Amino acid sequence: MPTPIEPKLHTFKDWTFRLKSASSGSVRLFLLLHGWKGDENSMWIFSRNLPEHYTFLAPRGLYADPGGGYSWRKIVPGTWGFPSLDNLRPAADALIQFVDEWSILTGIDASRVTVAGFSQGAALTYTLALLYPERIHTFAALSGFLPNGAQFLLEARSLAGKRVFVAHGRADDMVPVERAREAVRMLEVSGVDVDYCESDAGHKVSRDCVRGVEAFFKAF
Repeated sequence: MPTPIEPKLHTFKDWTFRLKSASSGSVRLFLLLHGWKGDENSMWIFSRNLPEHYTFLAPRGLYADPGGGYSWRKIVPGTWGFPSLDNLRPAADALIQFVDEWSILTGIDASRVTVAGFSQGAALTYTLALLYPERIHTFAALSGFLPNGAQFLLEARSLAGKRVFVAHGRADDMVPVERAREAVRMLEVSGVDVDYCESDAGHKVSRDCVRGVEAFFKAF
């Protein structure tokens, strides 16, 4: 029987999010992080076919975008498409604080978290892994990029031994595929075990890569 989805939005302090509780096994927290102009619904499709021992939490970005939807960083004129790690650090710090406080309330163990992010959400996922390597168990970066400045933390903080899934489309006209290839190269140099899925898709995750995401996380 499929796990029932809790349809209503949840709120906790200043956060709005969707939630799907685990229905079996040892509960693990899985964060789904949307991209620029997305919201808490954007990544929800990934909660459907992943293992039922995950509790899925999809938070809404902290900053309302003037064009609609939400962002994980403040809008800074002239920096579209090139957020730095420092631009995303406030959201990463706030997200970890939210998870810690929410886990105390619910009793869910959030000492090690699994994360999947799309586009800007993938950049935030990389930021979380670099700033809090001991907290991020494994992650997927979908149609995303390493934020500017991340290379210095990759050199300073080894992520050796982590497993990561990266997916990107060769026809992506928002985030060039070269940025994903460079991220994979840098991760592998740092000792990360990367599963890379490249397809002919644009700025989205292809069916083959979606299946790859599902197979990847079923191993954990």
